[in-house]
Amino acid sequence: MKITNQIVEKKAKAFGFDLVGFTEASILNIETENLANWLGMGYQSNMSYMERNFDRRKDVKEILPNAKSIISLGLNYFVEGKHSNNATKGKVSRFAWGKDYHFIIWEKLDELIESLKSIDENFEAKSYVDTGPVMDKAWAIRSGLGWQGKHSNVINPKIGSWFFIATIITNHNFSTSQIVTDHCGKCTACIDACPTDAIVEPYVVNANRCISNLTIENKGEIPTEFKDKFNSWIFGCDICQEVCPWNKKFSTVTQIEEFQKGENREIELQSVSELTNSKFKRKYVSSPIFRAKAKGLKRNAEFLKE
Repeated sequence: MKITNQIVEKKAKAFGFDLVGFTEASILNIETENLANWLGMGYQSNMSYMERNFDRRKDVKEILPNAKSIISLGLNYFVEGKHSNNATKGKVSRFAWGKDYHFIIWEKLDELIESLKSIDENFEAKSYVDTGPVMDKAWAIRSGLGWQGKHSNVINPKIGSWFFIATIITNHNFSTSQIVTDHCGKCTACIDACPTDAIVEPYVVNANRCISNLTIENKGEIPTEFKDKFNSWIFGCDICQEVCPWNKKFSTVTQIEEFQKGENREIELQSVSELTNSKFKRKYVSSPIFRAKAKGLKRNAEFLKE
């Protein structure tokens, strides 16, 4: 039995994915040229891993030699609700309100790939969820999941930008999905709303100024120039997505229960100072917040309190 686009889409949605797209496993010349320019500007901040494995980012055949197609998948994580804007609490980015998405998506990818292998034992695949040298956003755009917004996130015309991206590199040929054209138009809502001016120009984010990077990936101190500009964000930041007209109009609630719980929507700043490493691990080991480590979360809380 032949694995078709329709079979993959049906199975992917049965496993909970909201978006499915396909494209040829070609070389990403333009995208990696843009990446090189971005790196040359130093906009990657301390994310040195972005500089490694450039050949794999450019050509997925360096990962899977007989790669022919890319399957891009989107998983909606939007949960309704707002932060209290209480000065004693730090706001957490919506993607981290529930269980770490990596655990959830890895399981779904394994199930999907095994299901496809049961149809055709010759089906080969390598999958990634922003943890390897793969340009997930670039493939998502080429696969028709959406267009790149001026905040650099991928926007889907039906559900907005509140979705995680997964990438499957495969040795099977699939027909290419239709690309979605850019519908940002003259809108600059995300650029205008960023309190640290991290979106230095449309589609270009300087991670050195991005609240998400400064509170998550950043291992050093937070520059004093950003004092009183964090709007109480202790882990991540959603401002550029919250103001996006596409999200305001088309966001739909996720069907993933682990995202719906929302137990980590806010964090009491005082409670963070009392966290030991062991308490932090017990509380956040299954949460994206674990990435900041106790030291990073304490630094963020102190920066908001000072």
